[in-house]
Amino acid sequence: MTNSLHQARHALGQQLRDLRKDAQLTGRGLATLAGWHSSKVSKIEYGKQTPTEEDIRAWCQHTSAESQIPDLIAAVRNIESMYVEWRRMLSVGTRRRQTASRRLEAGTKLMRWYEPVLIPGILHTAEYAREVMRHVIEFYEVPDDLEDGVAERMERQTILYRGDHRFHFVLAQQALTTTVGGSDVMIGQLDRLLAVTSLPRVVFGIIPNNAEYRTPTNQFIIFDNRLVHVETISAELSISQPREVALYSKAFRRLAEQAVTGSAARNLITSALKHFQEQQDEEGPSTP
Repeated sequence: MTNSLHQARHALGQQLRDLRKDAQLTGRGLATLAGWHSSKVSKIEYGKQTPTEEDIRAWCQHTSAESQIPDLIAAVRNIESMYVEWRRMLSVGTRRRQTASRRLEAGTKLMRWYEPVLIPGILHTAEYAREVMRHVIEFYEVPDDLEDGVAERMERQTILYRGDHRFHFVLAQQALTTTVGGSDVMIGQLDRLLAVTSLPRVVFGIIPNNAEYRTPTNQFIIFDNRLVHVETISAELSISQPREVALYSKAFRRLAEQAVTGSAARNLITSALKHFQEQQDEEGPSTP
């Protein structure tokens, strides 16, 4: 759990504790009135449990603070949006998730994106995207709308050529050699990266495999200086607490300092491309 999520729960808990104390109720007394287990009140007040909207209504009714219900429910909904499980996000398939990303990206002037293992989604070829999303659908056992999801991901790429958006991508070299879909798919994807490096509003960096370890990290995307998305196995985290956003910005700066750009980055891509071309030659022609 991120510090942002814990801090938001803790702040909400403090507000609710103040309402309880103002009503001159003990935690046990409030739990009895609401029909809850005796430990529920303390868990909520200390940020160990997020209250439901019904919990908020009951809390405010029993503490004579009904006027606080709208603001407190809004706070709960904000906490819920910080941590969204993939299965819930993808419950109707992959397309909706891609549409949400496209809208967020359209409202961003500067996108900073770090990827340690895969190519960033906004730079995928259709074939690469299809293989990645196929595995996502299979892993999370969500509705199979693969072709719609791929089409929407391809539509996201128009932002690279329109408006005044700027992009700074930093990849670990591993992302160039993680095999997605086979040699033919990788050859097409690496060709695509070579083209991306020449776009005028794109900075493209690659951290070589032998770079020194300097920064604790995982995959993340920074949208201007207002929001960070972090993908974990179980969920996507949305981080907006300014101190944490600043921490991710610091991590990105350090990663970018270690990355090579320009001709040096293209040389690494070309080297990976040659590897897959040689592998393709060894495999022989694809079966029609």
